[in-house]
Amino acid sequence: MVVGDFAIELDTVVIGAGPGGYVAAIRAAQLGQKVAVIEREYIGGVCLNVGCIPSKALIAAGHHYQEALDSQMFGVNTDGVTLDFAKTQDWKDNGVVKKLTTGVSFLLKKNKVEVITGSAFFVDDHTLRVINGDSAQTYSFNNAIIATGSRPIEIKGFKFGGRILDSTGGLALKEVPKKFVIIGGGVIGAELGGAYANLGAEVTILEGSPQILPTFEKDMVKLVEDDFKKKGITVITKAMAKEAIDNGDSVTVKYEVDGKEQSVVADYVMVTVGRRPNTDDMGLEQAGVEIGERGLIPVDAQGRTNVKNIYAIGDIVPGAALAHKASYEAKIAAEAISGKKVAVDYKAMPAVAFTDPELATVGMTIAEAKEAGLNAKSYKFPLSGNGRAISLGKTEGFVRLVTTVEDNVIVGAQVAGVGASDMISELSLAVESGMNAEDIALTIHPHPSLGEIVMDTAELALGLPIHI
Repeated sequence: MVVGDFAIELDTVVIGAGPGGYVAAIRAAQLGQKVAVIEREYIGGVCLNVGCIPSKALIAAGHHYQEALDSQMFGVNTDGVTLDFAKTQDWKDNGVVKKLTTGVSFLLKKNKVEVITGSAFFVDDHTLRVINGDSAQTYSFNNAIIATGSRPIEIKGFKFGGRILDSTGGLALKEVPKKFVIIGGGVIGAELGGAYANLGAEVTILEGSPQILPTFEKDMVKLVEDDFKKKGITVITKAMAKEAIDNGDSVTVKYEVDGKEQSVVADYVMVTVGRRPNTDDMGLEQAGVEIGERGLIPVDAQGRTNVKNIYAIGDIVPGAALAHKASYEAKIAAEAISGKKVAVDYKAMPAVAFTDPELATVGMTIAEAKEAGLNAKSYKFPLSGNGRAISLGKTEGFVRLVTTVEDNVIVGAQVAGVGASDMISELSLAVESGMNAEDIALTIHPHPSLGEIVMDTAELALGLPIHI
């Protein structure tokens, strides 16, 4: 009880309703806990509203536009193709995002999860205050799961506003820019750069490191770089962004390469250099929760912080900032609170870039396997040897398996090409389950399908290839 205020009692409270928070709330409720979720902005979090989902919608729209413009390879002739971008944005917002967020709200209600609107601030390790406009309410809780996610990093000289955008602003443009500059060539920058190029923009990407998509292997990234060249995207690596000047009807971006200052003028500039965890301004110190490097919260294998009844998941804890990682950790934390003997195991954590072509990876690369002391080899099968890929007109890319030499156990895999985001799931299962190449090779795959490439790569690893 807080002096001067009646504290409403809660069992398990989840702070944040993104792909970590809403999953934690639903799983905890399924396991018999009385659950409340606190959300200050929107159900579904960044991912569903202004991140993963809307970006994939724009990427899909760009693909459809390009296919409509040029399908001559298939004997399809099109004339007078135009883009109604306002309609594209309406479909993205109401046909995709709203449908999903409404669905999440329904699932929370179905599982009897109470939704509390407002910003949460800890008073101590069993009490918090929720502020919503001019009103406030105190709650006491037995257990809390913090799932507050992250926000875009704002760099010096690029204060967000006007024609200087973060990724949220980049997704909400009311027009396709004639010229578009993107600071940061990681996954978000590369995905949206490709999407807007497909929609008709002249795109320039400034990347500080020696290559775009630095978390993927070079032969995978080269496929995206080649596609960017075809699209007319200018990629400038080892570039240090210095300043953006909003001219009212345009923006001038100044940057430096090899000590020489240069500039480019565009309609908009979007900064996608990373995200920072939302762990500030919520009173974590009042609850005694330790905050580590870069604002991340250290947790144990069950997601528990140094305060035994407070858990943290997703972008605010160490590790990759991935929606599916947050959802996975959410289930672990909810089950731990329910007394189950569970622990996180990141053996098979897939990562995907929805570029052209798509890139996906799971487990170890060959370099990582050798660094770990494994006697390993890698085997690579091209999409150009697959009937389905040929019939789609999408033959760029490959599937690669990393296996141990002794018993062909699959310890990692990389996929570059059409359908990579879907094919990586089978390979994630293989890595997670400790399967070997023979397990894959003996699994009958439907013909013709992209999935056959996985089987063909496994046969190659066994020294018994049929289609290469």
